[in-house]
Amino acid sequence: MQRIQGDELRKLHSPASNCSFVFLSLIMLNGFVKFLAEALDGELPGVKAHRKLISPGRELSYPADDAPEIKHSGVLFLLFPDKDRLFTCLIKRPSSMKHHPGQIGFPGGKVEKNDSSSQMAAMREAEEEVGLTSGSYRIIGKLSDLYIQVSNFIIHPYVAWVDRKPVFTLNNSEVEDIILFPIQDFMENEHFAETEIMTFTGLVKVPYYPFNGEIIWGATAMILSEYFEIIKHYQSTPE
Repeated sequence: MQRIQGDELRKLHSPASNCSFVFLSLIMLNGFVKFLAEALDGELPGVKAHRKLISPGRELSYPADDAPEIKHSGVLFLLFPDKDRLFTCLIKRPSSMKHHPGQIGFPGGKVEKNDSSSQMAAMREAEEEVGLTSGSYRIIGKLSDLYIQVSNFIIHPYVAWVDRKPVFTLNNSEVEDIILFPIQDFMENEHFAETEIMTFTGLVKVPYYPFNGEIIWGATAMILSEYFEIIKHYQSTPE
């Protein structure tokens, strides 16, 4: 396993938002983390946000958790400040992987027999994939579950917070690259585009977040979309 940090990490960026410093000040002064925890405990945007980044022809159906053959996975949506900007950690899967080769996602994976919950699976996988130990961050809430029809998985996204940029340890067998995504740069507008992706059903046009030549689409983009909807409410709430 290779230890990487600082300039060795691939820092992807779009044009920096003018509100970067202001936003980080809001985090410190106006209780952003407290707001986010409370928002995640309330009614979530869910389908409304997911629909913005859904692939054509895909249905947003949500089977019961105990439906036959349904599989579950947990992912970790880690937020952290660094140099007056807010980031989350994304990973790029190796092109040699059987499932989701070369795709961008959050650290996480399938709930295994020894996992007591989907949250435990998210935390275990985050440690295995990028070296995030459970004591180095705190879970502050959970976004809406997301059903992936093609793979019959329900994804459970857990939002976590740490006060400074972690030191990541990349597991080369599971992760090709660690991507530090400057998340507030995408908050102020609908910063997504469309492109064609080759899927098992053929070539389809999908909405995605463009990021330094990478295509962030599918479930990852839909999870980000819900987070952005929540933040829009925070930014529009009077003090």
